[in-house]
Amino acid sequence: MDLHSPVSSRRLVTGRFLATLAALSLLGGVACAGHHKAAPDEWAELPPAEDLYAEGLADLDGGRKLWFLDTTDYESAIGSFQDIIDNYPYSDYAVLAELRIADSYFQQGLYEEALSYYQDFADLHPDNERVPYTIYRAALCHVERTQDSLRDQTATIQALAQLERLLNEYPFSAEAQEAETLWKDMRTLLAEQVMDIADFYLEDEEWQSAADRYRSVLNEYPGLGLDAQALYKLGLCYTNMDRDDEATRMFQVILENYKGSDVAAAAQELVPAAN
Repeated sequence: MDLHSPVSSRRLVTGRFLATLAALSLLGGVACAGHHKAAPDEWAELPPAEDLYAEGLADLDGGRKLWFLDTTDYESAIGSFQDIIDNYPYSDYAVLAELRIADSYFQQGLYEEALSYYQDFADLHPDNERVPYTIYRAALCHVERTQDSLRDQTATIQALAQLERLLNEYPFSAEAQEAETLWKDMRTLLAEQVMDIADFYLEDEEWQSAADRYRSVLNEYPGLGLDAQALYKLGLCYTNMDRDDEATRMFQVILENYKGSDVAAAAQELVPAAN
């Protein structure tokens, strides 16, 4: 081919021009691939802790709570509070945010998550005035998972541990009075389980095993409303074990302390001196 011909010259120029364009395109592609264009959200400055806290409260207050429906946007609220904790950890709002997250989980019935935040708060801020509240709430998380006396009582025992901590360490707190009532309820639940086991042995005529449980109720859970029944059934066990003197003593205690009750009327029929 004649490189000096007009046609050849045009082809040569065209080829060089296309090669240049290709190179520029390649460089442009590499440049674009190496440069990340930030999304608008990444450029936006995070709102102050006070504003985030207000946003979270607005989400919590903006929902409707009916017995069958709760439209509260807990997820958004928790997100705002968590942003405070993550980005303003030394702010006073961070402490408040921890409580709000715990309460938000509790309101949703997510007791494991709520328990974690309540316990962390008490551990991380031992001098904070809201610690009694978080201990009481931690107890409530366990209470919500308790079962009837015929089933496992692990949650009941855990609730009692939190309530006893509150009553021992913060006896004059605003939560102490309610905690004491709940403490009695939890102990009653444990006592009822022991009574149920004792009744099972009584029905099977395993007198000694039943007697051991009834005495346990009297010794470990006195004053919870089960004493009269436990005394009466313990007396029945002793009667069937031919321990009549001990049985009579149980029935006499009932006659002296529970006059006018159905248990006293039943005990009276079993005390020779009373007939």
